[in-house]
Amino acid sequence: MGLLGFLADQSPKHAGLLAIGLAMGVALYHAAFGFTGAYRKAIVDKDITGITAQAVMLAAAVLLFAPILAQGRAFGHGVTASLAPVSVSMALGAFLFGIGMQVGSGCASGTLFTAGGGNRRMTLVLFFFCAGAFWGSLDLAWWQTLPSMGSVNLAKILGWEVALPLQLGILGLILLGLRLAGGRNKGTLGWQDGFSWRALLRGPWPLLLSAGLLALLNWATLLVAGHAWSITWAFSLWAAKGAVLLGWDATTSGFWSGAFQQGALGRSILWDNTSVMNIGIMLGAFTAASLAGKFGRRVPLPPLSIVAAAAGGLMMGYGARLSYGCNIGAFFSGVASASLHGWVWIACAIPGNVAGIRLRRLFRLDGGQFGKRTT
Repeated sequence: MGLLGFLADQSPKHAGLLAIGLAMGVALYHAAFGFTGAYRKAIVDKDITGITAQAVMLAAAVLLFAPILAQGRAFGHGVTASLAPVSVSMALGAFLFGIGMQVGSGCASGTLFTAGGGNRRMTLVLFFFCAGAFWGSLDLAWWQTLPSMGSVNLAKILGWEVALPLQLGILGLILLGLRLAGGRNKGTLGWQDGFSWRALLRGPWPLLLSAGLLALLNWATLLVAGHAWSITWAFSLWAAKGAVLLGWDATTSGFWSGAFQQGALGRSILWDNTSVMNIGIMLGAFTAASLAGKFGRRVPLPPLSIVAAAAGGLMMGYGARLSYGCNIGAFFSGVASASLHGWVWIACAIPGNVAGIRLRRLFRLDGGQFGKRTT
């Protein structure tokens, strides 16, 4: 609360973003709302419960974003869609990110809320995620020389009256296709034992509750920050700031020589929108884990699991930088913004997840057995 009060005095906008991040952290933690486990269960067990919740979240976000982005302004300031080029770099980066998700056992949002909840292994993943994102930023100029068709805004090309139902229709067809392929909702989307105030305070929460809240909170981010929810830019920034402290000269990098990047390096991370929200997510998860009596539960960390955490974090960080975002900034916010790159990102990340699931055996994750479930 001290940090929230400080930001409220200095910058109401950043105080608002911290509050949004806190709410996201609670929603993510109490429902264990992740992408990695959902994809693994869908691929291995044909359990599409998590995918269904994601589709609901995306549909809600598309509906919430459309009128704001169509107007282009909110509360007297401009708002921008989450657009990025559809390119070879983006496709390869998303594929690499997908592998890293399964090897690291988390995604961008999942890494934040589990690390905030006291998971030591995911704290290690977060460290290498930041390192990989910084590494990717140093190589990005070369990757950008590969073929690209530029950013494709479906709403601008087709108009929102076509882009909106088109995207909702795609989500419906994906769910229909998964069901025709044998997928079923084997888990619970609503309250398992009925609503109770204790469950609301201490969890677990239904997936659909968190899905709706995350869509609403992403919309709130768009209204307050002027851009949608993103995560991995902050990871690049944090690692770059650490490199500067160790003597690295940022002007030697084309990426970090830009005016925006130089400004971010010169300011406290408390004035960076994405950093403030990431901090909020971790604090929210810490609060939720503490209320649930689960913070900092110690679990064994076998050497191979540590190696997998480092490798997964590096792959996700590097892949996120090449693909202009992660499961949140590129996929969730990209699709909500009617950006083609959001759809291409997930189309490339899913095969990466398939490869990553098979690589889990090398690190003896899931007990060394392909497809065995883990938390």
